Amino acid sequence: MTKYFVSGIGTGIGKTLISAILTEKLHADYWKPIQSGDLERSDSKAVASLISNNTTFIHPESYRLTQPLSPHLSARLDGISIEIDKMVLPETQNHLIVEGAGGLMVPLNDNDLIIDFIKKLKLEMILVSENYLGSINHTLLSLAMLKLYNIPVKGIIFNGKENEETQNYILNYTGISLLGVVPRMTHIDKQAIVTSGELIRL
Repeated sequence: MTKYFVSGIGTGIGKTLISAILTEKLHADYWKPIQSGDLERSDSKAVASLISNNTTFIHPESYRLTQPLSPHLSARLDGISIEIDKMVLPETQNHLIVEGAGGLMVPLNDNDLIIDFIKKLKLEMILVSENYLGSINHTLLSLAMLKLYNIPVKGIIFNGKENEETQNYILNYTGISLLGVVPRMTHIDKQAIVTSGELIRL
């Protein structure tokens, strides 16, 4: 069974949407280890509302933090400290999609970043990018850090408005595999998630 860690080049670029698409495409389980803020509208609840298969199990978060801030600060305000050794990969006989919080260099505590957690889990990475001014820089930096940490990368998914010049430059410069391009959706529902899954090659 395949297990992938989904991260992005920043915050708010569609990790949860892509995670829902991947979860539905593979009929995989889903795990969001750290939810920081928006507990009533968590990413786990969003994914659960968008999938239509009967196989997926949504595993509970390890940390549910009350403030919509960087995890290290939200945890501090909640009077706790995030310990990556306490976030154990769920046991499952199914495929598994693990969604990170923010980008790779988001701090979890005084010593550990999201990328340290990914390294600990030993999962293959799927990187989500979105085209905007500066996204080439952010994408190349993210891929350089993954290479530095010796984290295997399955490939990249571009989410939102397409920009062939940007996408081709990133692909040609890095040699990373293109898993798919998911266009911006005017309406997100279960059928849109299924249809978008057909655009991704895994």
